[in-house]
Amino acid sequence: MLNPKPHTILGIYGAGGFAREVMPVARECNIADNANIYFVETTPTVAIVNGINVLSEDDFLSFSCERRCFNVAIADSKARENIALRCINRGARPVSLKAANSVCYDNNMIDGGAILCAFTIITSNVTIGKFFHANCYSYVAHDCIIGDYVTFAPDVHCNGNVHIGSHAYIGTGAMIHNGTLAKPLTIGAGAIVGMGAVVTKDVPPHTTVIGNPARVMEKN
Repeated sequence: MLNPKPHTILGIYGAGGFAREVMPVARECNIADNANIYFVETTPTVAIVNGINVLSEDDFLSFSCERRCFNVAIADSKARENIALRCINRGARPVSLKAANSVCYDNNMIDGGAILCAFTIITSNVTIGKFFHANCYSYVAHDCIIGDYVTFAPDVHCNGNVHIGSHAYIGTGAMIHNGTLAKPLTIGAGAIVGMGAVVTKDVPPHTTVIGNPARVMEKN
């Protein structure tokens, strides 16, 4: 049963694998005392997942409450952006979710809607845009600049002085070599870095690279 008018509700968009991993992080973040937390899907196919009620987007955005918060646990960055804009336009507030054992050091600027999963590390002097996903055991080292809606799969190693454009996807176990302050290593907007790739030079926008060292994937 839904409470008549809770002070705060928190919606975690998605009810798939990643959203189910994020839900315990959301609970431990304690966005507000006695907040009601739900999974949210555009058109739900089930009513409960892992003991948590699943709301439709319309129900979530119209439900009576004093404060409506959300995050988007969906890997597809374009879908993430569209959902975020819809929610913000209807008065919902994006919140960042950070696992208790994630680490952020000094002078970092991380925009709203980030998800930092267990054992992730953001070191120092890093700038990160909106709705960043850092899955388990990933790190971002000093002086990196990361755009909006960027996704790090588990165990990504992003070394210092790397610039990553918006909507880039970095695959599981990828390693990005460090750049320099004078010449950062750049991964362009919308680029995909494949699982286990070792990136040693710039990656153009909207390009997929694979292998060690990373090379552009040939189209058949």
